[in-house]
Amino acid sequence: MKHTIDLQNACDSAVTPSLELFQTWVSTALSAVTEQAFEITIRLVNTDESQELNKQYRHKNKPTNVLSFPFEVPEGIELNLLGDLVICSQVVEQEAKAQNKSLFDHWAHMVIHGCLHLLGYDHINDTDANEMEMLEVQILAKLSIGNPYE
Repeated sequence: MKHTIDLQNACDSAVTPSLELFQTWVSTALSAVTEQAFEITIRLVNTDESQELNKQYRHKNKPTNVLSFPFEVPEGIELNLLGDLVICSQVVEQEAKAQNKSLFDHWAHMVIHGCLHLLGYDHINDTDANEMEMLEVQILAKLSIGNPYE
């Protein structure tokens, strides 16, 4: 199933995944839990924009790896827009290095994690966190990427 991705690169990083990689990661994540085709926006940002959005929407005054903004379709309108992911390239790069992970494996994990949030998964309590993490591990395994939580 083909999902449509609007990729917006507003970051300074010289090393970001290609549209094709994002397409693979999004398709693998979404097809694991739904048969519906979706449109998704992925915006790559620097730390300043990530921090501002994280402060505004999550009341945390620091940059973060990925923010998910689900789109709520108004009643009576048929639209397959799932929502937006905002990914901070510098945070992803720093985390991959600090956690001794392959950079693009960590990118894949952040995209999958964000897609699951857009589909309504969360990790607020332990039960939901365990379910979401297990699903992430299963999806990453389909891409030959190891468990990021080990």
